[in-house]
Amino acid sequence: MFFLDMQRIFPLIFQEARHKMLDHEGIQGMTDFDKGLELYDRPEILYRLFFPRRETAADTDNARNHYVDVAPGVAICCRFFMFSNDAPNIIYFHGNGEIAADYDYVAPVYAQYGLNLFVADYRGYGGSSGNPTCTAMIEDAHPVFRYFRDHVKEAGYTGDIFAMGRSLGSAPAIELAYHYQEEFRGLVIESGFATARNQIGRLGVEYLFDDVEEPVGFGNDLKIREVKVPTLIIHGEWDEIIPAAEGRQLYELSGAQEKFSLFVPHAGHNDIMYHGMEQYMDAVRSFAGRYTK
Repeated sequence: MFFLDMQRIFPLIFQEARHKMLDHEGIQGMTDFDKGLELYDRPEILYRLFFPRRETAADTDNARNHYVDVAPGVAICCRFFMFSNDAPNIIYFHGNGEIAADYDYVAPVYAQYGLNLFVADYRGYGGSSGNPTCTAMIEDAHPVFRYFRDHVKEAGYTGDIFAMGRSLGSAPAIELAYHYQEEFRGLVIESGFATARNQIGRLGVEYLFDDVEEPVGFGNDLKIREVKVPTLIIHGEWDEIIPAAEGRQLYELSGAQEKFSLFVPHAGHNDIMYHGMEQYMDAVRSFAGRYTK
């Protein structure tokens, strides 16, 4: 059985949020997210967290590569899978062992469900230059989003924009939803992680944080509290890498008035669409359709 839950609490109030110009109650001035990322940018963590692979796919009629300059001499390769000009647009951040070109096999399913998909790589992944770090992944998400936002507008794509992240990609997706709430119609997180403490434990690097009382890491658990846009959490019940309990924690912590969850029985971390593709895609399409103007 699949579970699709929704919670309504108070009338939705969008907070104006801008990168480096925040006024979020409870965490502004109290949490140093930059420091949290800096502590993650150590070789002992980076080689456990990132598995870059350089490979690109050729442009086709329905898929085009886009290169976004994020720093001097560094560009991020993204791949835009177009279905139609009026379809909802999803900016998607993948897991740590994937590249945008891998989604040549997944994007046709999104197209069948009437969705445009813009998949962003990280530094060192796919056709992107540079080397991946935690700080770079989070910071690069901003120019990538701004490029995509401007591109769909200039190219005549009229559908609303949604942020989506899978596994490690949950961090840049939540980061964007946290900073640009007035520009997203919704946030989708698949197989995402919640707390830095649990992530550090999974990576086996607790010893690096012996003198840190409460590690911040990517701050998913802290940022999602302030995300007010509608949110959908998807997770495999048998996820052997990021337990389903973390998906439930993200759901409970979410500050969204309207939030949904889909927990897929028998699904692990990398086979969630195999075990529940129809339910998965129905949930994403229903969610995007509900909040498309």
